[in-house]
Amino acid sequence: MRRGLVATVLVLALAPALAGAPGISDADARAVRAVIEAQLDAFKRDDAARAFSYAAPGIRNAFGTAEKFMAMVREQYAVVYRPRSVSFEAPLMAGEDLVQPVHLIDGDGHAWMAIYPMVKLPDGTWRINGCHLARLPARET
Repeated sequence: MRRGLVATVLVLALAPALAGAPGISDADARAVRAVIEAQLDAFKRDDAARAFSYAAPGIRNAFGTAEKFMAMVREQYAVVYRPRSVSFEAPLMAGEDLVQPVHLIDGDGHAWMAIYPMVKLPDGTWRINGCHLARLPARET
């Protein structure tokens, strides 16, 4: 858990410097976004099997079943399970890994940053290899 938080903080801190990072094609950026959007849509529809299908093989192996995966998301990732709003930042390279930052607003109006590490499978499809969440400070108006 702490390792995930540290990774999130590092990616957020480095995001401005990495924003123009080479190595991410427009096609890959679109494909990564489409996978995350599809999983968010599956969560919205309570379609555990479809949501689980977008997880990387290691995540799928760790949970075993779509139902266990969906229960974990409902309990520990409420903002991902039912976001009020979603906006995508530019994908970044963190070392050799492509990560997709996503700005989320939860049902109570709190802002979050979700960092999605992605993995490209041998067949060329992208899958979600985790999700690190950090609640963002409230903005003063």
